[in-house]
Amino acid sequence: MRASRSLLWKLSIIVLLAVFSQPSFSGDTGSSDETETGIGHEAADMQPQRAGNRKHRGGGGAMAQFPEMNWPGKWELFMKSSGVSAMHAILLPLINKVQFYDATIWRISQIKLPPGVPCHVFDHVHNKVDCWAHSVLIDIENGHTRPLALTTDTWCSSGGLTINGTLVSTGGFQGGANTARYLASCENCNWVEYPKALAAQRWYSTQATLPDGTFIVVGGRQALNYEYILREGVDNKQLFDSHLLKETTDREENNLYPFVWLNTDGNLFMFANNRSILLDPKTNKVIKEFPQLPGGARNYPGSASSALLPIRLYVKNPPVIPADVLICGGSKQDGYFRADRLKLYDPALNDCARISINSKRAAWKIEKMPMPRVMSDAVVLPNGEVLIVNGAKLGTSGWGLAKEPNFTPLLYTPNKKIGKRFKELAASGIPRMYHSIALALPDGKVLIGGSNTNDGYRYDVEFPTELRIEKFSPPYLDPALANMRPKIVHTDTPKQIKYGQMFNVKIELKQANVAKENVMVTMLAPPFTTHAVSMNMRLLLLGIADVKKEQGDFHQIQAVAPPSGNVAPPGYYLLYAVFNGVPSVGEWIQIV
Repeated sequence: MRASRSLLWKLSIIVLLAVFSQPSFSGDTGSSDETETGIGHEAADMQPQRAGNRKHRGGGGAMAQFPEMNWPGKWELFMKSSGVSAMHAILLPLINKVQFYDATIWRISQIKLPPGVPCHVFDHVHNKVDCWAHSVLIDIENGHTRPLALTTDTWCSSGGLTINGTLVSTGGFQGGANTARYLASCENCNWVEYPKALAAQRWYSTQATLPDGTFIVVGGRQALNYEYILREGVDNKQLFDSHLLKETTDREENNLYPFVWLNTDGNLFMFANNRSILLDPKTNKVIKEFPQLPGGARNYPGSASSALLPIRLYVKNPPVIPADVLICGGSKQDGYFRADRLKLYDPALNDCARISINSKRAAWKIEKMPMPRVMSDAVVLPNGEVLIVNGAKLGTSGWGLAKEPNFTPLLYTPNKKIGKRFKELAASGIPRMYHSIALALPDGKVLIGGSNTNDGYRYDVEFPTELRIEKFSPPYLDPALANMRPKIVHTDTPKQIKYGQMFNVKIELKQANVAKENVMVTMLAPPFTTHAVSMNMRLLLLGIADVKKEQGDFHQIQAVAPPSGNVAPPGYYLLYAVFNGVPSVGEWIQIV
């Protein structure tokens, strides 16, 4: 009898360990009490354990030891000139090229249209032409640049990727404000533009991907509404008023480029100025209002940065999948007025706020950053950490309205205790002010470019138009950790998966303890980034059923695809294998 009870007890422990053997980044399921971190419970902390035999929180024994990640990161100059100011950027799937574009109204860049591409006639009365490129496709490995022609003005526009990886760019300035543009992800594709596709003019708007892979476009200057993009070539005529945008417009606006994140229930978290709601895109009804975020303005020109924190999935997921939103920095409510009219540049906000949007008692949990930031970029990294980079310490967004560049990146670790989440990294030597960008790359580095706080291309001012492109290597790329970096076996990993599908990721890794408790499989959706907003940025931490050692240094990870389009809209993602916080090079995978 005792032997049976002992066996039953051991089996129960094994089951519990299996359930809690994966990392947790997002918060509660809606039924747990809030904690000081703003989340209701923590499953096992599988972020890179700092030196020592720290016990796994699930009770699963000692973690494998590995070097502490104290390496501050490394900067490298990737390109001396991108040709076009990197005001907007996105990584295109499969071809591994980044699309940069700026504003056609400037009529100049630093790269001409190639031979055979006709110049754009922008003034038919006086036959004035523009022969400069305002869009470039850049190979992220060798910097090879292909200029592309644009005819509608993309200044301060929005964008996202379709299910098949085509970039859809929406809005812009003047004649480009009602435009939807399409650029397929292929070596020789060109822009296709539809100048009347949108029902309202969209300048400083946000584009978000819906669970079926279609798009919503929200807000913009004097556009206190939203609309849905119809299929390519079909013009939309229907608008939906937004009380949130109407009620958050103030003297400085402060609600342009709103933060819009797809929640794990298929609804949309919308944040503008200092308020937020949950909108049902099927009924266009507001189903929840969240507490106001105090302290100042968070959207353009207040320009905080925001991220949807990594979504933790399991082999069998709970009915409510937690989701946390992070908003960092910004400016005082009247910061734009004071900088623009009075030439007074107030300190940017130095707080970072986080909310579990599926909690029954959702509340903002606020902590301090090591320094103030405005116009920074938040980049979710493949191991689940967040890089906060670029921006300034004083002022707001706008031409010449910020001072004191913030050269020091911050690394934010979501599942550490509050007060322990930030770490300062190696500083850059290039100011990245207004109109800067940052993107995670397949190799784990971060591409950083842009900075043009001038009306046009100017080089005789305090912050000249910046065309240099850098790459930053986060701490997990410390050369001392190279032997801990998994390598995905390209030929033995699927290129397409379906929702809920169990699939295998084969890796090569010369480590003795490759087990579920120190392995993650993550999927990163490539964002469209501009004006401190990274639209549709999303990292999924997949459930892992098993890890099996094969011959030699090969291992088979059995992972489970996301359960639905609510959690992961269909389309292309970068798939990573992560061992003790060190990610592999990403492989493109498509959810269909």
